[in-house]
Amino acid sequence: MKQTIRLFLVALFAGAITLGGYKYFEEENTIRFETPQQSKFIPTSLSATAAEMTTDFTEAAEKTVHAVVHVKNTTVSRQPTNIFEYLQGGGQPRAMVGSGSGVIISPDGYIVTNNHVIANATNLEVTLNNNKTYKAELIGTDPNTDIALIKIKDDSDFPYIPFGDSNNVKIGEWVLAVGNPFNLTSTVTAGIISAKARDLNQFDGNTQSFLQTDAAVNRGNSGGALVNTRGELIGINTAITSETGSYVGYSFAVPSNNARKVIEDILEYGNVQRGILGIQVGNLNPQLIEKYGINVTQGVFVGGIEKGSGADKAGIKKGDIIKQLDGYKVTKFADLSGYLGSKRPKDVVEVTVLRDGTERKFPVELIKLETFAIDDLGVEVKNITPEELKARGLKNGVEVTRALSPEIARYKLEGIIITHINDEPINNINDAKRIMSQRDYHTPIKMTFMDGSGNINSFIFR
Repeated sequence: MKQTIRLFLVALFAGAITLGGYKYFEEENTIRFETPQQSKFIPTSLSATAAEMTTDFTEAAEKTVHAVVHVKNTTVSRQPTNIFEYLQGGGQPRAMVGSGSGVIISPDGYIVTNNHVIANATNLEVTLNNNKTYKAELIGTDPNTDIALIKIKDDSDFPYIPFGDSNNVKIGEWVLAVGNPFNLTSTVTAGIISAKARDLNQFDGNTQSFLQTDAAVNRGNSGGALVNTRGELIGINTAITSETGSYVGYSFAVPSNNARKVIEDILEYGNVQRGILGIQVGNLNPQLIEKYGINVTQGVFVGGIEKGSGADKAGIKKGDIIKQLDGYKVTKFADLSGYLGSKRPKDVVEVTVLRDGTERKFPVELIKLETFAIDDLGVEVKNITPEELKARGLKNGVEVTRALSPEIARYKLEGIIITHINDEPINNINDAKRIMSQRDYHTPIKMTFMDGSGNINSFIFR
């Protein structure tokens, strides 16, 4: 009996110790969840945030869709029906119809469109969003920027789109493309500005600055409006890059500041007045950076100065790197050409350059770029100063500024001096105009020129 009681007491004692140890360790490892203090930060409403981030395009679309028109271009060409007509010209007249878009920019019916939309037109017809149709008059064109101005008339005012400032457009900004793709009138597509000052490099010497957008643009959109969410015109839709011929994700528009300047020049002067700094420039590249010990990678390198130009008078020098124009950043040549494309001769532009590691500012008065496109030779030429001629050992000539076609661009003729055409001396672009207008179109053209090495050569164009 005593043995049983002893065993019971031992078991009871051991159980007490075991239970006490379990309770001790359980309390040490217990995770306690305490009620947090009230946060000082109040979360925003999800619905309110979504509302703030939503962009409403309906107002911009309503403001602009009635001012974008359908442009129909009828051209008449002669198709040869026999070998004699093929060799001598002539044939049966044949009408061809093309179409595009246009933007009414004033209540009295002025319309801006692309030059390629109305090129060679014998008849222009404009249809508004309300299906009213008008005969249109061609006012003027500028093939270099692919901008044209036409006009329609009516007793009442037309809806129109006001110009916006394309210099202030930001990458990522929402935009609408309004036009008539595939003859589907009054079509609106949305996207963002993908890039600014885009140079398509269609061929050498034809640098142009475009706005790039991912708003869908297709055939028939050419000449239509690119507008911001306020319904302001910031570009004229002009081109796409595509292997299929249809939209593949991005498109290009002439900035509104450039288009506006072109049409104002056409109205005031009958042609486009181009202002230039008077410098030879190039984008920075590893070769230039290494040769001149340049410590920046963005900007426009000044490779030469035209004597007597605004840049020369202001004090800009060869080797300077242009960083800004009127405070607008310049990272490449397309930035510079795009900004100057909205300026005129005698405008003053503040040019910020980097020289010997120090930024300097120069007010430069733009000079007029006087050029003439010799279509039959496939080149554009400009007047040059007597000082430049003397430096080349020449008495007369005009300088080739760019090629007008990819075929001619292969010969790298930029910078050559044309001294004679058909053995007649060329002193200025007026001589070139006169000779080309008086020549016999059935005879070849002889062009005599000095190349960059100082050699005199001649080309025969048939």
